[in-house]
Amino acid sequence: MSAPALPQFSVDPWIYRMVVGVLGLVVLAVVIGAMLLQIQGGKDISQGILAIGSAATGGLVGLLVPSPIPNRHSPPS
Repeated sequence: MSAPALPQFSVDPWIYRMVVGVLGLVVLAVVIGAMLLQIQGGKDISQGILAIGSAATGGLVGLLVPSPIPNRHSPPS
């Protein structure tokens, strides 16, 4: 019987850190870009830019919030 497949972020934590870092940078870039557009004359913010920021925020929340399901790969305590 083969060993159960572990999630990639539990085997290699650098991938998890890189994904969180990139999503965080995307959120910061959208927020800063939106502020700059408002400061430079009240230009409207593109719906596409807001959608990218919202998706990146949702991705960060999905990665950082702990799962309500107990971890099947760790031994019971």
